[in-house]
Amino acid sequence: MRRDQVKERIRQMVLLGIKQFGDPYYQGFAAQIAFFVMLSLVPTIIVITQLLGFLNINNLDFLEDWIDKYITSDMGNTIKGLLRNHSSVGNNIVLTVLALWAASRAQFAMMRIANYTYSSSRTTGNFWTERLRSLRTMVLTILTFAFVIVVLVYGKKILYIFVGGVVEEYKITMLWTLFRWPLIAVLYFLVIMLNYYVMPVERLSLRDLLPGSIFGSLGLLIVTFFYVVYTQYIVNYNIIYGSMSSVVALMFWFYFLAWVLVLGVLVNKVFRDTRRKR
Repeated sequence: MRRDQVKERIRQMVLLGIKQFGDPYYQGFAAQIAFFVMLSLVPTIIVITQLLGFLNINNLDFLEDWIDKYITSDMGNTIKGLLRNHSSVGNNIVLTVLALWAASRAQFAMMRIANYTYSSSRTTGNFWTERLRSLRTMVLTILTFAFVIVVLVYGKKILYIFVGGVVEEYKITMLWTLFRWPLIAVLYFLVIMLNYYVMPVERLSLRDLLPGSIFGSLGLLIVTFFYVVYTQYIVNYNIIYGSMSSVVALMFWFYFLAWVLVLGVLVNKVFRDTRRKR
């Protein structure tokens, strides 16, 4: 494709995106998604820790480091206190149900947006079928995140099992240091692409999903970067409203993350439409 054609296609994508984004249906969905993600945060983290405990993975320092990095100190201390407590079976069941319900509500909102965008203003199919589908995709997402955590903790040992007989240990350590975070980034990208693939009733090709998945991955990283800057350098100076501002900042983080995911759906839509017009 020539440079002029690329510029023209980008121009068409921007114009189509602005036109689609002007639809009033999109307004409010990011706030709805952010609310249910916020509601599911604590039970989801606890469920993941219980799942890792079931798999006999007791080293949760990486999870506490993640909480220290991405969640402000007041709220982070509360969540870490919950993680250290040993929940009963009944409590685990309640937390699992709460996590799946709240998180699947956020997933259901994303499914409605995807269906509306890709399927000529059709929001969903059968309500109960779509709700069950959102539960299934949420379970898959949670299991995927648990797998990513397992890779973070035991990836080096797994690598040593496969190639330890033929590669020296220091080389395995160097290899894992080099490829650990690129591997996690790829898994992170695949989770986003998987969700974009399974959410709509009308399936898109992987080729049409690539632009939105790349946009979503980069957008989430950029939004998270600014949130980390806030938690590390700004929130500590807010003495009077520190606790309340921490909650508000976390909510805004989820809100902007939700907008990035919604815009990723729009990017896939305009990319597909402009390709069909060629």
